[in-house]
Amino acid sequence: MKRLAAWTVILACMAGGCVKTRPLRYYTLSIPPAAAPPPAQPLPITLVVGRLNAPHLLRDDRVVYAMSDVELGLDEYHRWSEPPSGMIERLLVERLRASGQYKAVQHLSSTTRGDYILRGYLGALNEVDDPAGIKARFALQLELFDVKAGNVVWNERYNSDQPVPEKSVKAVVETLQKCVSTGLEQLTGSLGQYFEAHPPR
Repeated sequence: MKRLAAWTVILACMAGGCVKTRPLRYYTLSIPPAAAPPPAQPLPITLVVGRLNAPHLLRDDRVVYAMSDVELGLDEYHRWSEPPSGMIERLLVERLRASGQYKAVQHLSSTTRGDYILRGYLGALNEVDDPAGIKARFALQLELFDVKAGNVVWNERYNSDQPVPEKSVKAVVETLQKCVSTGLEQLTGSLGQYFEAHPPR
């Protein structure tokens, strides 16, 4: 009976507005345009970017933090503007299109046809609470599937742990943005080097 009375008081208080809730904060990532000028003649291929696989937590819009190597958590009040797997996929497409290296770069759909499919795995996009200080962690693995040959012809991974200058989610996101920008630049650069060494027929 006492428990029921306590819940009645709590619900009445919530209805009356005496319980303050923390506002939700949303974050997004963007990357600067590629530094190198686009080539005069793009490669005559259509590159299709498939959906990135990712752990369940990185398909959620809540910001992920790691308390140890084996324990992860979700922040209820700090969220991404879109799930990280989709956000990194979008940024990858933007980076590849901006490079001007390819005739076309498209998202994968049921009607999309391409010469190569670029697919990958987003392993980390989160804060790491380390005794030595807070870090921002980004890990992405990509592989290139040759549709005509029917096999993987290139793969590369990028892993980065960068110290965060201050203890705030905003500082973590800003550090993650730098990690993502550097990572996508290196991965797309490596992909471009593959096609330079193996030009399409």
